[in-house]
Amino acid sequence: MTNLKDVETPFLTVDRSVVQANIGRLRARLDGLGVGLRPHVKTAKSVEVARLLHNGTPGPITVSTLAEAEAFADAGYRDILYAVGIAPHKLARVVALRQRGVDLIVLLDSVEQAAALAVDRTGMAGIPALIEVDCDGHRGGVAPNDPILLTIGQTLRDGGADLRGVLTHAGESYFADGDDALRAAAENERRCAVLAAETLRAAGHEVPVVSVGSTPTAHFATDLTGVSEVRAGNFVFFDLVMAGIGVCTVDDLAMSVVTTVIGRRPDKGWILTDGGWMATSRDRGTARQRVDQAYGLVADLDGALYNDLLMSDASQEHGILSIRPGSTAPVPDIPIGARVRILPNHACATAAQHDRYHVIEPGSRTVQDIWTRITGW
Repeated sequence: MTNLKDVETPFLTVDRSVVQANIGRLRARLDGLGVGLRPHVKTAKSVEVARLLHNGTPGPITVSTLAEAEAFADAGYRDILYAVGIAPHKLARVVALRQRGVDLIVLLDSVEQAAALAVDRTGMAGIPALIEVDCDGHRGGVAPNDPILLTIGQTLRDGGADLRGVLTHAGESYFADGDDALRAAAENERRCAVLAAETLRAAGHEVPVVSVGSTPTAHFATDLTGVSEVRAGNFVFFDLVMAGIGVCTVDDLAMSVVTTVIGRRPDKGWILTDGGWMATSRDRGTARQRVDQAYGLVADLDGALYNDLLMSDASQEHGILSIRPGSTAPVPDIPIGARVRILPNHACATAAQHDRYHVIEPGSRTVQDIWTRITGW
């Protein structure tokens, strides 16, 4: 088997046992609340990771691209939610997947999108759709009490499409500060989704699906009455943003980028690596938090963190490591040629820079498996 010290750097590594523990934690929580999980595979974009989510068998999933939907369909998945507002020109690919026996559900928040699902345009009856509901002003969606909600529902009915339900995403929860704020975000998400569903039902629509979810709210919801499913994706790996708002600890981070030390600048207090933003992404999500982790924390090849050492800056193929501002910790004596691991701010963005995961187990440098990632749109 390959050793972590033998793989060409930079590369992505994942601790399988930590992934499994993260999955088990969320599943236990949702089981206790009596709600099913429809995991979002946009973080991992990996069939191998998805198999861990449903005990080795295909289960319901959420995707962010049709390329993901197509790849997971090839792997036997038949219950797929495409949770990005549908662009009408993509409906041909949606129809092709549904003709393969995939129950592919689309997302929309406008009358124009609803009209595009009409049978005479798509050539296929009953394309199912969820209406996106805006619960916190983060991105898309219609307000749960906006009259346009009923107009969209009626447009779907008139066109022969299938109004399957409603969906919310509490995106602002990623900026919550503290347990109380996270619990409030989860309850607001639930309340908005249920209100939208009840409004549609009162107008005569069947609304079997009430879908909510984000990694923060999934872990802090205390009541999911009226909700049929929870979506979350980041939780499989977690990251420093999630640790920064208290959803996990640094020990729960399953993914890191392995880089090699290629230079030292004692005059500047720098250690240089061969892993720049092409390896870690430019995401600086912790910059808004109480503790700014720059481009990521730094650990040795076995995962032990260096005291106050950050990946403080990056160019395309160079990483700069230095001591956290204000710290009196010494710059560690890491020799040229040594390997270090960068713990990322945003797992989704960092994983997107790579085409595979090198899978390890705790305390081992042996690569146990290679998991491939799905790319493209």
